[in-house]
Formats: sequence, structure tokens, C-alpha cells
Amino acid sequence: MASVSWRHALVCLVIVNLSVLTAACSSHYEYAIEGFCLAKFKLDMEVLDQHQWCNWEDTVESYGELTNCTFLVALKMNCFWPNSLVDEFFIRVHRHYFHDCSLSGRLLHDPPNRILGPFIVVPILVTLLMTALVVWRSKRSEGIM
Repeated sequence: MASVSWRHALVCLVIVNLSVLTAACSSHYEYAIEGFCLAKFKLDMEVLDQHQWCNWEDTVESYGELTNCTFLVALKMNCFWPNSLVDEFFIRVHRHYFHDCSLSGRLLHDPPNRILGPFIVVPILVTLLMTALVVWRSKRSEGIM
């Protein structure tokens, strides 16, 4: 019976310690990633035209640096990573910078006519050719009987 209460006390102690660490990390960690990581990311994004924000090739380096920065700050502050603060932080970043982007990260637009044309013309020609072949074949087989 004593071992059960000892385990319970140990579990409670671990939960309290984790809560204290999380609480200590929350305000200081959030302030650090906002002031340090996001400030650098904002500068990187200001260099780009807003139309380039959805182009993954133009933003992948800055976004990677932002992600690494949040990890390194958490590491230095002995905070868990990822955590709910990081999730909320990246949701805010996405809402501000990437809200008009498609899921693939590319701007949606029609392909050029030189690519689109064959995809339209070839099926039409095949349909007409097959229809003519069926009509020609059916007229030819009528005389054989």
C-alpha cells in the first residue's frame, strides 16, 4: 500500500515540475521567438514582393530559418519543442503571410496555350476519327451479309 502512495507522489511531483517548466517557458519563450525569430523573418519577407510570398522557392530558406530559430530558442531556454506556443505562433505567421496561398504553396494559374491546346485538340480528333471509323466499318459490313 505504501508503494502505491509513493508512486502517486512521484507522478504528482513530475506533473508539478513539468507545469512549472511549461509556465516559465510560456511567457519568456513566446517573447523571445516573437522578438528574435519573427523579427528576422519579417525583414526577410519585406525584401520579397507580396506576390512572391506564395512561391515556395523564394520563401523556403526564410521559413526554414524561422523554424530552426524557434527550436534553438526552446533548446536554450530548456523548453519543450514543439509545443502549443510554437503551434499558435506558426498559425499566426501563416495567417499573416500565407493566407492567400494554395495548399501546394504555388500560385494557381492556367497553363500556357501550347500545353493546354494538345490536351483539348487530341481527344476531339481521336473522337472524330473513331466515329468515322465506326461509321465506315458499319457500312462496309452491311454489304457482306
